[in-house]
Amino acid sequence: MSEFSMNRRGFVKGAVAVGGLAAAQTFLSVRPGSAASPAKIRMQLGWLASNGLLGEVVAVKKGFYAEQGVEIEIVPGGPNVDGVAGVAAGQSAVGQISSSPSVMLARGAGMPVKAIAAGYQKHPYAYYSRKTKPVAKPSDMIGKTVAIQPTGAILLRALLAKNGIPEDQVKVVNMGSDMNQLMTGQADVVVGWLTNVNALKVLGDDRVDLMLWDTGIQLYANVYYTTDKELADHSRELSGFLAATAKGWGYARDHQQEAVDILVETYPNLDKASELEAIGPLMKFAFNETTRANGWGSMTKENWAAQIKTYADLGQFKEKVPAVDDVMTLSLLEATTDIRKQVG
Repeated sequence: MSEFSMNRRGFVKGAVAVGGLAAAQTFLSVRPGSAASPAKIRMQLGWLASNGLLGEVVAVKKGFYAEQGVEIEIVPGGPNVDGVAGVAAGQSAVGQISSSPSVMLARGAGMPVKAIAAGYQKHPYAYYSRKTKPVAKPSDMIGKTVAIQPTGAILLRALLAKNGIPEDQVKVVNMGSDMNQLMTGQADVVVGWLTNVNALKVLGDDRVDLMLWDTGIQLYANVYYTTDKELADHSRELSGFLAATAKGWGYARDHQQEAVDILVETYPNLDKASELEAIGPLMKFAFNETTRANGWGSMTKENWAAQIKTYADLGQFKEKVPAVDDVMTLSLLEATTDIRKQVG
């Protein structure tokens, strides 16, 4: 199941399976803490572990979660893991997903999930072209061949609709896992995250970037979410989780070499040299003028409302269009304002 193509039937099937597992293990997504032991919180990833966890692994290592009376367990995702359904069914207390539409589409499909913070203020997703045939603005895509992965189809449709470009004016082809189609001239444009420095190296200086954000489709990335039940039952523990995570990200920004060392120590499959190259660009998405004013993890109702409208206009909600207050909450951000602003 792709990140942007969820439906209620799939959720119910996954929820039943996950719920049965949880019941068999008598598992609580947040295990209450005591004076002697911290509350235990499971965090489900939307994909495999990556540098999107820098703040978390630093917060573990530096004892920031322990300071808040919580203990975190990070559960990796993958191609066969529906992390959103798992969180919705109570297998994990919180989740982290790469792109904000996953949360609002899940809510529209009947899953009781709600965004609580945005790890990246701007989505790093971008369109890459060469200087010989540059695509520096949306209208430059007219007449071009654009290579995308399946999950990028709705993003391209949204971009074109937002900028009044008929879909038949752009040729779309499937993209592989690298930039080869752009290098060989099979496509004029390819896509990817600006934080994936390894994949972008092959393009060298002959590269033109067009961020999805700058085309008017302003999505959040590395979004943290939980369920209505967890918010009602464990807001104190979740506030502690968010405060410690914010502190971890702030420390990682200010001590980048050490943060990468901790990341690679935690996940030895990651390449240290590549992560050292990536951490600088990555931090520009986690911290900007918005976080300076409002703290790490900030998000706004206005931005979420605009995202919901864009996806509704494209007919992406199969059951109902969710209300913005069902999709996101500012309650935990407000409860952790002081700590988050210290590292904003």
